[in-house]
Amino acid sequence: MDYLSSIDSDLFLFLNGLHADWLDKAMIAVTRMWVWLPLYALFVYWIVKQYGKRCWWIFLAVGLVVLCSDQLSAHVCKPLFHRLRPCYNVDFQDLIYLPNGMAGGKYGFVSSHAANTFAIAAFLTGALGKNRWWAGLMLYLWAFISSYSRIYIGFHYPGDIICGALLGILIGLILWKVFQLVVVKKVWKSE
Repeated sequence: MDYLSSIDSDLFLFLNGLHADWLDKAMIAVTRMWVWLPLYALFVYWIVKQYGKRCWWIFLAVGLVVLCSDQLSAHVCKPLFHRLRPCYNVDFQDLIYLPNGMAGGKYGFVSSHAANTFAIAAFLTGALGKNRWWAGLMLYLWAFISSYSRIYIGFHYPGDIICGALLGILIGLILWKVFQLVVVKKVWKSE
């Protein structure tokens, strides 16, 4: 375990060290959800266009996806593992770059940003289907950039991000399958 932790720390210090003054404001903005509102609006449009009156089922399910990924990452994993964020690790405080100051919570494993964005990406990729494979690619790229920004600003180790992403993808895929079995095959067929 110490070996993995050492690799994670070294990779964090390397990635966090790749900062540039001109990129700081962009990365701080990227880590906030409001900057992604135009992208969200585009996906809302596509879902309404594809599902029509049934689109509210998709939006309700996306809310459930975020609720599950956020609660599991923030209220189960972080209290269970108690892994300090890099910005709270006294061994790193003189080594890391913090353009945004200290993170809110002390613990960072797993990243809720990564879990939430990757859960949405996995679920909506399924909902938008194979005809819009490029939309799924956009969603995963959004999740990756948003998650990487958390390393850049010193809030998460790469391991926090990777495990958060895996957790999010698992939740998104499971809930997409449940959605297909319950809503698509049972509810929509009976309408």
